[in-house]
Amino acid sequence: MKILFKNIKGLLQTLDHSIEYIEGKQMKKLSKLNNAFLIIQDDQIIDYGIMNDCPSIDVDKVIDVKERFIMPAWCDSHTHLVFSEPREKEFVDRILGLSYHQIAKKGGGILNSARKLQQETFENLYLKSALRLEEVMKLGTGAIEIKSGYGLELPAEIKMLEVIKKLSNNYDALIQPTFLAAHALPEEYINKKDLFISEIIDQWIPEVSERKLAKFIDVFCEKDYFDIDETRLIINAGKKHGLIPKVHVNQFNSIGGVPLCTELESLTIDHLEILNDQDINAIKKSNTMPVALPNCSFFLNIPYTPARKIMDNNIPLAIASDYNPGSSPSGNMNFVVSLACTKMGMSPEEAINAATINGAYAMGLSKEVGSITIGKKANLIITKKISSYSMIPYSFGSNLIEEVYINGKSLLDK
Repeated sequence: MKILFKNIKGLLQTLDHSIEYIEGKQMKKLSKLNNAFLIIQDDQIIDYGIMNDCPSIDVDKVIDVKERFIMPAWCDSHTHLVFSEPREKEFVDRILGLSYHQIAKKGGGILNSARKLQQETFENLYLKSALRLEEVMKLGTGAIEIKSGYGLELPAEIKMLEVIKKLSNNYDALIQPTFLAAHALPEEYINKKDLFISEIIDQWIPEVSERKLAKFIDVFCEKDYFDIDETRLIINAGKKHGLIPKVHVNQFNSIGGVPLCTELESLTIDHLEILNDQDINAIKKSNTMPVALPNCSFFLNIPYTPARKIMDNNIPLAIASDYNPGSSPSGNMNFVVSLACTKMGMSPEEAINAATINGAYAMGLSKEVGSITIGKKANLIITKKISSYSMIPYSFGSNLIEEVYINGKSLLDK
């Protein structure tokens, strides 16, 4: 089907094929065409420009989007969307004064999610995860990374990755699977951590690789979880099996994870709530994309990633939702963009760049999505009638999306 969108108030993020991401200082600029047209055919963008140049061609459908903006759908590069149950009791515990670490030490946190997921049937886990995916797609997410990591045993990890695979097969959103092999230490390995890591390296990674269930390998590199040497062993093992590193680092402490990940050529380093000058210098010398997760900072009431420090050093930045049951129970990228502006000092332009083209790069998808580019997927957000795109972060409690197209199909037609 060929569709013409005409009289677009503002067509955002119109980029050339050669642009894979936008670096720090350039993120202040958001490409935009006023009074524009856009043509899509089936699942692809085939033409765009200003209305004066709109060609006279036969199309199957004409949609007048006067007073509305069109932009690429959000690219959410860090989520844990596949989980069994929410953890609202821990939310109450935090309100009553317990810290994230205290909750984890008494059996909550990741271990809590793992126990529930291990007992969940495949079909129930899939149905729950599908509902979450449908929700975030309606909120404008067209490409999403989903991690395992709540299994903490090989059969449960495989179950999670198989659920992610089924979601990818059944939905039009682009889904990138990540094997979060080392998310936490299972209780039965408390005094046998080396054995657990050996099993990940010798059994888990080869099995996941052979089944082609993941594109990326991830580790929670943090105090009381996995240290520098342990992270290096696991990441290198993953790389030997063709898995690309995307690593959790510097959520609570700077323990050398950032220089390690840049040395290991990690595609992304995610969290970075704590960041020092050594870390910044390491990122500047690399091709690694920093990914900030403001939802997590908001929900746990911890520091936000120092976005200004990153971008002012001319380093690119992506933002993602970190959708998970413990520290970020929301996959709403519109709120992520708002938090990036209000809490991290990013301009609307910077935040939109971080949540579209840079988010796409953080999933290895910048050739396919993340911008209005001829040949890319027709993953689009059509806003309601708004005065400017700054309304998106400004109206943080409102849904300003009128329609979402994923793979050239309107979700309203579902």
